[in-house]
Amino acid sequence: MMIELIDSHTHLESFDKRGETDAVLARAAEAGVTRLVTIGTSTEDWARYRDLATKHAGRVFYTAGLHPCSVDGRWSEELAQLEAFWGGDDARPVALGECGLDRFHLPKDDAAAAERIFAWQRAAFAAQLVVAARLGCPLVVHSRGAFAECVEMIDASGVAWERVVFHCFTEGAAEMAELTRRGGRGSFTGVVTYKNADTVRAALAAQGIGRLMLETDAPYLTPAPHRGKANEPAYLCFTAEAAAATLGVSVSELAARTTANAREFFGLP
Repeated sequence: MMIELIDSHTHLESFDKRGETDAVLARAAEAGVTRLVTIGTSTEDWARYRDLATKHAGRVFYTAGLHPCSVDGRWSEELAQLEAFWGGDDARPVALGECGLDRFHLPKDDAAAAERIFAWQRAAFAAQLVVAARLGCPLVVHSRGAFAECVEMIDASGVAWERVVFHCFTEGAAEMAELTRRGGRGSFTGVVTYKNADTVRAALAAQGIGRLMLETDAPYLTPAPHRGKANEPAYLCFTAEAAAATLGVSVSELAARTTANAREFFGLP
């Protein structure tokens, strides 16, 4: 029996620029990935993803947000265009994001520049939290090296935690407990297939299947046994197998539950 999976976080831009979207979607469908959410990161991809969601209605859904690594001194000009994507008759985003904080990619050799950029990140994240609270929409959070700060800012924002997902969760069980206690959730990538990812698998086990969503974060974080290749939505099945083994459930049970969770969280048909 063919399982059904939803890739809850992927980036189609690089595939689409090369004219590969149809082939990627066909391979995904063959692997049981019937729907996917392509994640906006800046004004450079929001309209592209809206067009893809319109062209592939019912299969491709999208979000719009300003990724912390896309934040620069012009962040407020970009965000001024964001809320319009929820208006009008065009396909609307199913969530706001990804947005958040990222210390990992800050300059390592220029402390002043790192401080300035991180201040921009915090301001841009705060502004997007205001929009998410006003819209009442789901929120996709990118957190790298800044988990406690992201949590603190969401706590103060008025955004409902039940509408929050920390994507590509790579923290441990203690951090997962903080999300669970608040009503938030983490989604998991191909990292759960990596031999040295015991901490991530512990976080997966701590959350359990109740709120679990799976993602590829393609073209990044390719799961075993395809590490070294570009990731794509078709490879989600390998992450599903590893997650099922970690949780001690069948792949079919895990697929059914994660599909239902993604549908509910993003409001998919």
